[in-house]
Amino acid sequence: MAEIIQKDGTWVFDGDALRLTPGRDKNVGLLRRSLGEITVPLRALAGVSFEQGRRSGRLRLRLRDGADPLLHATGGRLAEPHDPYGLTVEPDRYGVAAYLVDEVRNALLLEQVPAGPVDEYLLPGPAVPLSVSAGDGTASFDGEQVRLEWNWKTEDAKAAAGTRTLALADIAAVEWQPAVGLENGHLRFIVRNAPTEAPAKYDPNAVELWGFKKDPLMALVAAAVQARLPHPARPAAERPAPLPAAAPATATVTASASASASGTEDEHDALLRRLRELGDLHRGGVLTDEEFALAKQAVLKRM
Repeated sequence: MAEIIQKDGTWVFDGDALRLTPGRDKNVGLLRRSLGEITVPLRALAGVSFEQGRRSGRLRLRLRDGADPLLHATGGRLAEPHDPYGLTVEPDRYGVAAYLVDEVRNALLLEQVPAGPVDEYLLPGPAVPLSVSAGDGTASFDGEQVRLEWNWKTEDAKAAAGTRTLALADIAAVEWQPAVGLENGHLRFIVRNAPTEAPAKYDPNAVELWGFKKDPLMALVAAAVQARLPHPARPAAERPAPLPAAAPATATVTASASASASGTEDEHDALLRRLRELGDLHRGGVLTDEEFALAKQAVLKRM
């Protein structure tokens, strides 16, 4: 086992997985503190590196493309204070950091873990229920529905539509964009059969972000939803069929269940595979008993 303890956090490698725990230092980003401990299975890793500096060094993990819903949802745009896959190392622990890198690399070689992309999420994403207030609204997700509520800063035309509820089956994709310079960011849900080019300021399916402290937390909502959407690398036949064009964006759970009941055998097989994947993650310690029970219940409801 290899372990490194720093103000920035603690990394522990037991041969099968890396356990990343954020520290309590004031420089640790809000997203990392809110996300808490992450367990990264060895098969999700593409590599690890250590960069030495005069005042401090930096450990960095590189995950396989498609392994983590958080990285997929954010597109690698998380700034360093919020990036859970980096660790600041003090000079007197450079040797320990180098030892941990060697141990991880040796394990990757022994297990012959490929560095290429994967077609399934190997990390479960943030736990639900989850609710974040930032920018012009509040985004909540319970594992089955996204709820968007507006505040006094919301544009009138958008707020007039009232609270927005989106069933998971109606969401085709999710994207998170941080505010950069004079450009505002957003958390946007792409709804099936309802394309829009409206800015987040006017889009009722998006929360506009202005670069304030809590903005990165919206990435947790994006990742939680992304983890429950079909993996983008999977064949189209394994993805749920799109809703009919006449179906509204706020289709009810009853309508979603009806669409599922009339789905193809491929969709049913995909759900069965998802159950097996959840079982593997649970047995491997990636999912807790509670997280496994909630995820299993959500899949069984869709079946």
